Amino acid sequence: MKNRPIYLDCNATTPIEPSVCDKVCHFLEEEMGNSASRTHVWGTKAKQAVQNARQQVTEIVKAKNDEVIFTSGATESNNIALLGLAAHGEISGKKHLITTLIEHKSVLEPLANLQERGFEISYVPVGEKGWVDPTELKKYLRDDTLAISVMHVNNETGIIQPIEQIAEVLNGHSAYLHVDAAQGFGKDIDSLQNNRIDMISISGHKIFGPKGIGALIVRRRGFKRIPLQPIMFGGGHERGLRPGTLPVPLISGLGEAARLALASHKERKQKCLEIRHKAVMALTAIGGIVNGDSEKMMPHVLNISFPGLDSEAALVSLKDIVAISNGSACTSQSYAPSHVLEGMELGEERIQSALRISWCHMTPEVDWDGVATCLKSCM
Repeated sequence: MKNRPIYLDCNATTPIEPSVCDKVCHFLEEEMGNSASRTHVWGTKAKQAVQNARQQVTEIVKAKNDEVIFTSGATESNNIALLGLAAHGEISGKKHLITTLIEHKSVLEPLANLQERGFEISYVPVGEKGWVDPTELKKYLRDDTLAISVMHVNNETGIIQPIEQIAEVLNGHSAYLHVDAAQGFGKDIDSLQNNRIDMISISGHKIFGPKGIGALIVRRRGFKRIPLQPIMFGGGHERGLRPGTLPVPLISGLGEAARLALASHKERKQKCLEIRHKAVMALTAIGGIVNGDSEKMMPHVLNISFPGLDSEAALVSLKDIVAISNGSACTSQSYAPSHVLEGMELGEERIQSALRISWCHMTPEVDWDGVATCLKSCM
């Protein structure tokens, strides 16, 4: 938009694709039916739209249509995946779960709740590179391990976690593998197609779709469904796991966003790599230090620290040029140090001077030299 800073906070939320917006508006304005209504054409049209969206979502991860549970977003999906296993854990005597210190709060806080209920949580360290070592994770596996929850792509650093290698470590073990794929779904394709991943959480507004919609993909093991229990009740929708009238416009928009992501991910990646090259060149030239393993980083994210810089002051100085952040949007109002960078055991100065910059294939040309000059004046 004219007279506004260039938006470089796509890890917080992405802009919406025009065809996605058109799809949402169509079902808001012209097809108002409830997908649960069985007696008229309006309901039939809505149900068809929902089924089509399920197919579009599952094509990215090679799942089955009936393995998709629509939710309000990855936060809710993460809660269902983890809290929904509690009853099975108590009955089976498996009350141990494994995760990392760099997970999103929507994973860490449900796990903290389970800990209060008598479950034991193990946190695998990640170190300065920002990714969990599968061989290290294997050391934490026990006979009573119920589940492992590891994110696909970190929301602050953009580091891709070795999901396929973690899945290999779990071969022969009954523990459920949950992946919070909010940041990687539709962007890093192959790793989520591994059938050893039992549950995948996604959000529409991270893949250029609408806010307020997401999904939990729950794969069957052979003919057996994962023994999840609902955490909300009323109506029996979505196989009894998520009650409430389905938001057909948002679901249809998520489906369209998934379709576009699968069709265009290579072109999108190339555009993001071009932007990344310019950003890294300009910002490391003034002393910027990239946080995390650059070899395992998504092309649209840059977490970078500047010695001597106050990140809060930098955000204010840059506010008329670019819109960026210094951490997760979900915790940005607290102004607390990043738990992700703390989990990576970076020094205090490096954490306090860190900025997160994230873009996408729709990002216009950025004056990176101008950004660098502004940052230099704050150091």
